[in-house]
Amino acid sequence: MSFSAGVKNELCRIDIQENCCLLSELAGVILVGAADEKGCDEKDSNIRIITENAPFARRVFSIIKKLYDIHPEIIIRKSYKFKKHVSYILVITSAFGGKKVLDDLEKVAFEFNIERESNISWESDEVLNKSCCRRAFLRGAFLAGGSISDPEKNYHLEITSHSSKTALLICKAAFWFDLNAKVVERKGNYVIYLKEGENLVDFLNIIGAHSALLELENVRILKGMRNDVNRIVNCETANLEKTVNASVRQIENIKYIQENMGFDNLSDNLREIAELRLKYCDANLKELGEFLCPPVGKSGVNHRLRKLEMIADDLRQMKGDC
Repeated sequence: MSFSAGVKNELCRIDIQENCCLLSELAGVILVGAADEKGCDEKDSNIRIITENAPFARRVFSIIKKLYDIHPEIIIRKSYKFKKHVSYILVITSAFGGKKVLDDLEKVAFEFNIERESNISWESDEVLNKSCCRRAFLRGAFLAGGSISDPEKNYHLEITSHSSKTALLICKAAFWFDLNAKVVERKGNYVIYLKEGENLVDFLNIIGAHSALLELENVRILKGMRNDVNRIVNCETANLEKTVNASVRQIENIKYIQENMGFDNLSDNLREIAELRLKYCDANLKELGEFLCPPVGKSGVNHRLRKLEMIADDLRQMKGDC
């Protein structure tokens, strides 16, 4: 089972008692899952919701039954092309209360591609002016058209809507919870998406997927630890490589001075550091400084080695070895 399917199955087990939250969740489901020319029939006020998720189909059925005491028609279709899929189609015709459902949902949002005036201001809504109902609305929208990527790979959540108005309404609900939701048009649909692990954790908490939230947090912690370890290893490797390269260059300069000029013409400080560098090839600047008497800091050691490098460069120029 994918991470996204696990989230939806968890959401389908959430028990809701308040009718206002049930209506809000149903609004999210129908606006996203049935608010297109195939999902809602303007003439007959039919509603049709198609899903391959059996727990989701049962949840929508139970919500409609509890709110309106009607039994949606359920059609099961099996596809044998490529992978075997089972689709569940919930149909509410106007004769069985479809008109009543649509009229009620207009109180929550706006018309379902029907030419009517509507006001989607939170202040004037009878349902979505409560935090619990906004959470339920986002939960329904995610169940109907949402997906979340495997957190082991990347952090990405999206909800696909057929209507730009629905997309804006979902964004408005997300913004109320300080979620940085954005909308992009893709193949005629409108995709509301969230990125970054923190946004996804907040969204899962809002819609009530707490087990998935903990799983996501565990993945984030492990990935963070791996990234920290990699950064430390890379930093140590880079420092070690830098130390080795500098040591090799310094030894080459000192040997060149020894062969072409000798150490007798060097000052005591330079001769002492030159002999120590040849003796302790793998030592870093701090360790070399501790071998000196009296001890010298890293900057002092580096200053003397740079002087030796300048002497070696001058000798090369004089001998034409540059």
